[in-house]
Amino acid sequence: MKRHLNTLFVTTQGAYLSQYGEAVQVKVEEETKLQLPLHTLGGIVCFGRVSMSPWLMGKCAEQGIAISFLSEQGKFLARVLGFTAGNVLLRREQYRRADDGGCSAAIARNIVAAKIANARTVLLRSARDYPEAGGRVEVEAAAARLAYSVQQVQRSGDLDLVRGIEGESANAYFGVFNHLITVQRDGFAFTGRNRRPPLDPVNAMLSFLYAMLGHDARAACEAAGLDAQVGFLHRDRPGRPGLALDLMEEFRPFLADRLALNLINRHQVRPDGFRRTETGGIEMDDVTRKAVIVAYQKRKQDTITHPFLGEETTVGLLIHLQARLLARHLRGDLDAYPPFVWK
Repeated sequence: MKRHLNTLFVTTQGAYLSQYGEAVQVKVEEETKLQLPLHTLGGIVCFGRVSMSPWLMGKCAEQGIAISFLSEQGKFLARVLGFTAGNVLLRREQYRRADDGGCSAAIARNIVAAKIANARTVLLRSARDYPEAGGRVEVEAAAARLAYSVQQVQRSGDLDLVRGIEGESANAYFGVFNHLITVQRDGFAFTGRNRRPPLDPVNAMLSFLYAMLGHDARAACEAAGLDAQVGFLHRDRPGRPGLALDLMEEFRPFLADRLALNLINRHQVRPDGFRRTETGGIEMDDVTRKAVIVAYQKRKQDTITHPFLGEETTVGLLIHLQARLLARHLRGDLDAYPPFVWK
C-alpha cells in the first residue's frame, strides 16, 4: 500500500526551492526558511510567485514526487511529472471503457450516487451537531431530496441523465448550505456556488480546498497507473484532468465542504482574513491560506475505516485506495466500481 507521504505547500510569494543534497531547500530573499528530506515527500504544491530550480524538478521527477503550480487563489496552472510507467493494458482498457457510453454511465452512476449520499451526510451531521441552528426544516427537506436523487441515479443507465441528476442535487445541497454556517453569518453569507473568480469568502475557501483535492486526485491516478486526463463522468476536454475530477466528486462533501464549515463554525478563519481583488473576486490573505492548508493536512492524517475494504486507513489515503479500486474494476477483478460512501 502506498505510504501516506506529506505534501509540501509553498504559499510565500517570492520563495525559491532548490535541491540540497537529498533534501529540498526553501529560501525567501536568500534566507533558508525550510529544509526537508525528499524521501518524506509525496508532492510539492506551489501557489503564486514561487519558483524552483530545474535540478530539483529533475530529482522530484526521478523520485516520483509530483509538482503542481497553482495561482495564488488556487487555480491549477501546470504539473511536473516524471516518466509514467503505468500499465499499458490498464490504460488501453480505460480508454475503451471511456469510449463506451454504457460502461461510462455505469462508473459515473456509482460516483455520482456516492457524491450525493456524502452531501446528504454533510447535511444530516450538521443538523445533528447544531440542533439549535436555523433552517432545520429546509435542511431536512434537502436531505430527503438527496436521498431520492441517490435512488434516481442508481436506476439510471443514461450518462446525460446521471449528469442532470447530479446538477439538480448540487442545487438542492448548496441551496441550504448557508444554514450550515452557524456563526459569523454576516461575514460568511453564502448565496450559491460561484467561481472564476469566487465572489464571497465561502466560495473562495471551497475553490481553494477543491484545488488541493485536485492535486491529490491527479497523484492518485498516476500512482495507480491510470490516465488522469480520461474520465467517465467528466468527458475529454483539452487541459482538463477528467478522471481526477471524477475521483474528486466523492470527496468534495466529505473532505472539502465539511472542512470549510468546521473552519468557519469553530472560528478558525475570520471574515477579515479575506480581501476583494481588483477584478471583484475574493481571495484569502496569507494567514488564512496557511490556516486552511494546515487544517487540510491535519484532516488527511485522521484515521477512518474504509467502507468497502473494511480496513483502517488515513483520510489522505482514501483517494489513492479509490483509484486502485477503479483500476481493479477496469482489469476485471471487480464487477463494479465501489465508490467511497461516508457513514
